[in-house]
Amino acid sequence: MKTETYNEITTTIRNFRGLSKDCAKMLKEKYNDIHSNTLHSILSLEIQQKMKVNHIKLFGNKSYYDSYLEAVQNGEPTGILLRMAKNIDAAPALLARNVLEKYCVCNNANVSKNVITKLFKDTTLIGDKDLAYEIYLCILYDDLYGPIADAMGICIGQEYEIKLQDCLIQRNIAFRNEEHLRLRGYDKTPDIKLEVPIAVNGCVINWIESKARFGNVEVHQKYIKEQFLSYWNRFGSGLVIYWFGFLESLNKSTEKKFIIMDHFPENVTYMDPACIKPTTNST
Repeated sequence: MKTETYNEITTTIRNFRGLSKDCAKMLKEKYNDIHSNTLHSILSLEIQQKMKVNHIKLFGNKSYYDSYLEAVQNGEPTGILLRMAKNIDAAPALLARNVLEKYCVCNNANVSKNVITKLFKDTTLIGDKDLAYEIYLCILYDDLYGPIADAMGICIGQEYEIKLQDCLIQRNIAFRNEEHLRLRGYDKTPDIKLEVPIAVNGCVINWIESKARFGNVEVHQKYIKEQFLSYWNRFGSGLVIYWFGFLESLNKSTEKKFIIMDHFPENVTYMDPACIKPTTNST
């Protein structure tokens, strides 16, 4: 993706006020030529960064439970926490967690975080059923935070790892997946380690990493530091696939440790055993 297009999308997101679901709908209508997965991934990155920067300001020493109780006493209709999240420009699930924590502390000052997390994941366990429904709505309407969003993220990641493995199987490329590598004692493991290297665009590929997300500068630099360099040190050069696209500037690097693509390569050069000549000892 061109930097200009990416900057336009992020500016649109930053100027939007409301729930992430509504923002996602607006982005799909405005940028109908860009895949919805790409737009959602960029939105996710932007919202997560905003919540990280504003978390202390929004939730540091604040509890919104009292505001919720006041709204209930005033007879406000269902959806109190969702409207509150929209008004303070916060992720609904994060606000719901804040309210739940205060509610639990009011009922038991020694309540543990594990108990709160259990209630957050299963709102039917919350004693106050009206509050339970309010929190459930926040989790349901938040496609970036909360247990439902986490489950969706895991499923999408696994879906594209399976897609990558299917591409390799269809091309008869032998490989080991992350599970096999860990059984063999590797601590830093890419999604795929090729048994026999291939070549793509003149680069030798020993491993492949699948990323079901958009790759911007911050995301890519984090992965380089935490993952990709470790893979290069252990296995040599490799391939990173950002299935939902990436900034074109990421591919301008002169590094040869790995290459970046947004799809499985169509033109693959296979190793030809016939080219390897046995060495002979001269007498």
